[in-house]
This record gives sequence, C-alpha cells and structure tokens, in this order.
Amino acid sequence: MIKNIFISLCLFISTIGYNQNKPNIVYINIDDLGWTDLSCYGSTYYETPNIDKLAAKGIRFTNAYASAANCAPSRAGLLSGMYSPRHGIYTVNNSDRGKSKHRKLIPIKNTTVLHDSIITIAEALKKSGYTTASIGKWHLGKTPKTQGFDYNVGGTHAGHPQTYFSPYKNPNLKDGPIGEYLTDRLTNEAITFINKNKSAPFFLYLTYYTVHTPIQGKKELIDKYNQKKPTKNHFNSTYAAMVEAMDSNIGKLMSALKNLNLTQKTLIIVTSDNGGLYSVSKQTPLKHGKGSYYEGGVRVPLIINWEAKIKPNTISETPVNNIDFYPTFLEITNTKAPKTQPQDGQNLTPILFNKGTFKKRPLFWHFPIYLQAEKGFNNDTGRDPYFRTRPGSTIRYGKWKLHYYYENNEIELYNLKDDISENHNLLESHTKKVKKLLILLNDLRIQTKAPIPTKLNPTYKNEHQNESKN
Repeated sequence: MIKNIFISLCLFISTIGYNQNKPNIVYINIDDLGWTDLSCYGSTYYETPNIDKLAAKGIRFTNAYASAANCAPSRAGLLSGMYSPRHGIYTVNNSDRGKSKHRKLIPIKNTTVLHDSIITIAEALKKSGYTTASIGKWHLGKTPKTQGFDYNVGGTHAGHPQTYFSPYKNPNLKDGPIGEYLTDRLTNEAITFINKNKSAPFFLYLTYYTVHTPIQGKKELIDKYNQKKPTKNHFNSTYAAMVEAMDSNIGKLMSALKNLNLTQKTLIIVTSDNGGLYSVSKQTPLKHGKGSYYEGGVRVPLIINWEAKIKPNTISETPVNNIDFYPTFLEITNTKAPKTQPQDGQNLTPILFNKGTFKKRPLFWHFPIYLQAEKGFNNDTGRDPYFRTRPGSTIRYGKWKLHYYYENNEIELYNLKDDISENHNLLESHTKKVKKLLILLNDLRIQTKAPIPTKLNPTYKNEHQNESKN
C-alpha cells in the first residue's frame, strides 16, 4: 500500500516537471489570409483588434513566407518541415492546369496526399507526450489521424467548405443549429479540446477554413462594412466580415487560455498558408496574390506570442518560412528529430528569444507545373493572362530574389529592399548576382532532388510563346 502511494507520488511529481518543460502549442492558420489583411500589417478597412493585441505582446514578422503559393503544398511543407520536391505536393489536384495549347512543357505529375511514411510534426510531438488535435481544414488526405493527430474535427481532403453556415455537409463535422457559423463552431471545438487537455501538453493545429472561398459572412458584419469606406485594395465587405469574425474568435480562444492560466505555458502562432486571393483582396505593394511566386503569393503575416517568454512589441525583418516551425517546435519541446527524414527548415528560437545566432540562408520555392489564372478574372499583375504561375523556381537570399522559368529559361532578378513590388528586373545590370543566385538555386534543386520539366507539349501553339512579360 505504502509502496503504491510512493510510486504514484513519484509519477505525479514527474508529470508536474514534465508539463512545465513542455509548453502547449497553438498553431492558428487562416486560409488565404494575405500579408496586408490585418490592421497590424497596415489595413485600414479590415478590423483585427485581437490579433493586433497578440502582435503587440509578441513578435511580428515582416518577411515571413509560406513554403508554397497555395494551400496543400504549403501545409505539407509546414507539417513535414521539408520543401515541396521532397514530399511531391505542388498544387491542388492535377498539375496540367490551364489550356493545353498555352502550355509549352509537360508538367511534373503532382501528388495530392501527404504520404504516411512522412513523419509529421504532430507525430514527433505525440511521441514526446503531446495530445494532438487538428481542427478545421486538413486537405492532405482523408483524415489527419493517420499523420499523428489524436483528434480530427472537420478535416477532410476538401480544400474549402461547401458553406460557412450549418448544415455544413462535412462528414467529419456534426451539423450545429441551423445558421451556425463555421468559424464560431471550430473555435468552440478548439476550446472544448483545450479544456479537456489543460493538465498535459497539447498541440492544437487550428486551421480555420476562413477566409477561403466561398466568401460568406454574417449579415450584421457585412452591413457594418457596407457602411465603411473601402480602400483601393480592400473593398469586399463580405470578406471584411469574414476577417472580423475570425479575429473575434481568436479573441475568444485567447480568453479561454487566460481563464485556464495557460498563457504563460502556451506558444501561439497566427499566420496564413499563402498569399491572399488577388480578386478578393489585393496585396499592394506586393505583386499579385495566391498561386503566384511573386511576393503577393508567398509572403504572409506571421505573429508569434508566448507570454513572459517573447519580448513584447518586437518586429523581425528576418526572412523566415513555415518549414522553420518543425525544428522550432522540436527545440522548445526538447523532442528528438526523426533520424530518417531531412529537415529543410531552421530553428527560430534565436529570433524568438533573442539568444544565439540565426544563420543567414537562402529560401527556395520549386513549382514544376502550371496553375491557370483565376477564373473569370483578368490577371493584370502576373507574367501573362493565362497562368498565375508557369513552371519555375524562385530563390530569396538576403534582399535579393531570383525567378527562373523553365519554358524559355527566363530569369528575373529583384532587389526586395528597394523594389518590394518586383517591378524592376535587374537581370542585365547585376550579372554577378544572377550567377551567384543561380548557383545557390541549382544546389538546392540538387539537394532536394527537384524534378525539372523538360519534355515539350506537342499540342502547344507556338504563337503564344512570346506573350509572357517581365
């Protein structure tokens, strides 16, 4: 009897110490949220006071990137910590998007499911004692439960909801009362999960479907923004209503953590999986939007908050990528990295805690396929009216960014410090810089075994080959 009590006491004490050394992680992804779509990033039309408060009490990144310009590959990069060539997901569905007569090359085949052989950050954390939940959009297969998540609420292979109002027609989400708003519901599910797991470390992957299409908001909020003066780039009252509803729900989630005395034990990330949809919310001064490998398609808002750990009102201009979260989470949870899986990201703790050195490195994007222009929309800031992106690779190193397009071996070079809009191609005037970046780009392609499309498309019409523009 005494022996059993002693063992139980030791286990209890061990658990207390264990929990203190294992912070909770809440990763909040807002689907398709653009770099300019928060008031703390400069919007005067959208209202996001709760996220602004998180930014004021934490660190806001001005040069944060998604690992891809659209949903599925970016999420695969985050969860695996690897660049796209390693997991093979480059886009949603097929890779030969757009009309065949406009495609000079036969694109590399696309993968649509994150293979179970890939060890996700959820699997790594689960082995380290974490309870894991995926609440909201999954998009990488039928269910996240095969990828290290204990709970799945609302996650399917679908990339967007059929509707934001109940009944949801989602096989992994029970319908709520008629008219219930999806963003509200997912927040309530997240709070329920936190309450059930407040005494042990948890990883909450809260991936709201909002603000992805269909663009649907609450009537009272739409009416509010219809009365507010729009700006040149932000003008959609329904989208603004979705943004405010999202922000209000994040405020509700933060209040729940505070009421449970978990704020000092919880790392909170708020970000997006790619740039904003250009036809809905322009990202000026960034060029273009979702689906493009110009800045508007890959640069995203990123706010990280950890009360009493991260210095308030911090702004970081260091270029970072969502693949960096894998090694960062391993570091702060004292979890061992998988031995059989390469890691392309870099641990962010020197930036977060202002200790140590964050090594300068290039960032790399590889897109060996085609993604057509937005349906029914004149793509006026891309390279041509047919595609948001043609096959190519891009690299950023310091202030320099180089695009390489495979159809005609075209190169674009931009100085992002002086030309964030990528309007002035410096190819001819900075040949040494181009050569250096091409070497770095080639090294990364070799390192990641990136496939290059080379086979010509026999149905391609030659009269279109010169319609691209720099």
